[in-house]
Amino acid sequence: MIITDTHTHLYSEAFDEDRNEMIDLAIDQGISRFFIPAIDSEYTEAMLQLEKDYPNNVFLMMGLHPTHVKDNYKEELKHVEDMLAKRHFYAIGEIGIDLYWDKSTLEIQQEAFKHQIRIAKQYKLPIVIHCREAFDEIFEVLEAEKGDDLFGIFHCFTGTLEHAHRAISYNMKLGIGGVVTFKNGKIDTFLNQIDIKHIVLETDSPYLAPVPYRGKRNESAYVIKVLEKLVDIYGVSLEDIAAITTQNSKDVFKV
Repeated sequence: MIITDTHTHLYSEAFDEDRNEMIDLAIDQGISRFFIPAIDSEYTEAMLQLEKDYPNNVFLMMGLHPTHVKDNYKEELKHVEDMLAKRHFYAIGEIGIDLYWDKSTLEIQQEAFKHQIRIAKQYKLPIVIHCREAFDEIFEVLEAEKGDDLFGIFHCFTGTLEHAHRAISYNMKLGIGGVVTFKNGKIDTFLNQIDIKHIVLETDSPYLAPVPYRGKRNESAYVIKVLEKLVDIYGVSLEDIAAITTQNSKDVFKV
């Protein structure tokens, strides 16, 4: 059984004390594919080292995270382009709009998001979207950019059923993580109305740990708890959920 974590920040400082042990534990449980989103240029070397340490398990993305779209965002976007010119990445991500922390940067967040979507199209890569309190703003950009060359994952999906259908209409899979296990997460109430062919698993570790680890450091091994919740929701076996969601990840990332 192969399980895929489509979104995990394994290079995070939260894992500096036990990174290898944490990754090996996940691999021992069948979680053998880890897709690593970028944040900004400061993390690039750590990401490359992670890939060097786990060449058969780690797959890197490149991009500028919306909360790191600051005054120097054009330099950061240049870094993204320079890295893509040097080597292959599996997606442009995570990119998008985040209005939870700072609404004042909306305009440059939109510009960075659009720019990186166009880079993804240039390289025929999927995008991995970060959306926090910004569904309308995200959908406005996706509507303008829609087409067969726009596809990817709506990471950490926390929207409504209507949001889910709209995201899927733009060729996006829904990244389902720990939130699906929360009592107030709400997505568990309608997820069975979404065909599982549109779903991929993720942790977003070290953030958003699933129940019963909520509030603690998240780890890729905990994707099992997300998997178990989806077994309850869809009424199919653990093995089937693992196989379908891993195939979905292959359809997006082409690996």
